[in-house]
Amino acid sequence: MTDYTTLLVATDGPVLTITLNRPDARNAMSLAMVEELQSVFDDAAANDAVRMIVLRGSQGTFCAGGDIKDMAGARSQPPGEHGDPFFALNRAFGRLIQQVERCPKVVVAALEGAVLGGGFGLACVSDIAIARDNCLFGLPETSLGVIPAQIAPFVVQRIGLTQARRIALMGLRFDGEEAFRLGVVHEVVHNEEALNQALQAVLTQIQRCAPNANSATKDLLLRVGHEPMDALLDDAARAFAEAVRGPEGTEGTMAFVQKRKPKWAE
Repeated sequence: MTDYTTLLVATDGPVLTITLNRPDARNAMSLAMVEELQSVFDDAAANDAVRMIVLRGSQGTFCAGGDIKDMAGARSQPPGEHGDPFFALNRAFGRLIQQVERCPKVVVAALEGAVLGGGFGLACVSDIAIARDNCLFGLPETSLGVIPAQIAPFVVQRIGLTQARRIALMGLRFDGEEAFRLGVVHEVVHNEEALNQALQAVLTQIQRCAPNANSATKDLLLRVGHEPMDALLDDAARAFAEAVRGPEGTEGTMAFVQKRKPKWAE
């Protein structure tokens, strides 16, 4: 496994756990962390042995947002032949958010402590999110005189335009219970032990689903609203026919008839 300076990366069977690991900075998102996350997600997407990716933060904090030192560094570099350093820094994070959202694996976020700015963005592109009730969620950017440029579109997709406006335009911060009410997260728990138990239950349930079927289903869901429905349903029907005739469809049918677990669930 590659050594990383901002992440802890570990595998346990089909589960890849990525831990944001800059505790002195409350796991703030630096450009180095963005680049390392991109590398890990690239490798995971190409690795058939990985079926689930868990995102979490070290020492009880998920992510406190963007790294102030990177912002200060960009400020000291005037726009030049390589363009505006602020643009490059901001857009790099946007590409990461897109990459996480489109990842063919199931992405599960286990959230504690601060889930702000970029951390909030990562939560909003996870497939399943579990949070401690005492988490602090929010988009504080406007209160700092900047905008949630790469995050806002994904917040809108997660919770809808009306609530996204309210949160972003007031710079609101809120706890895990409110995040559950808004639809940012799917489950709220009250301590670390419960978080780990809930995470394990989610991973166990995901493992009951065929990996290629999950990947194709995720791709289909993400295309809804972005393509004409007739064309999307035609593609979905072709994917269904391919899945039924493929090895997972065959194995799933045989397992059902033989009243046993399919191989991917063992």
